Amino acid sequence: MAIKPLEDRIVVKPIEAESRTATGLYLPEGSKEKPTTGKVVTCGPGKLLDNGSRAKLSVKKGDTVVYSKYAGTEVELKGDTCLILRETELLGVLDR
Repeated sequence: MAIKPLEDRIVVKPIEAESRTATGLYLPEGSKEKPTTGKVVTCGPGKLLDNGSRAKLSVKKGDTVVYSKYAGTEVELKGDTCLILRETELLGVLDR
């Protein structure tokens, strides 16, 4: 099953945080933070403007983005947990 986001919505696959610290200690599951970065899986066509045209999205498939901890709606696609966010819920795009 595939999903096609509407308007200015974006589907993001969260990138899980490391399970070890920089010094090599393993972190228990309970102490891990909720991910706040992810990879864009697919994007909607853009927000429909009053003049009938579409606003271009500032992200594209494959971009790594940062979002707030409680942004978006979680959905399960093909066994993976993904988030559906509005473009305005994104905080930034990571350059790698």
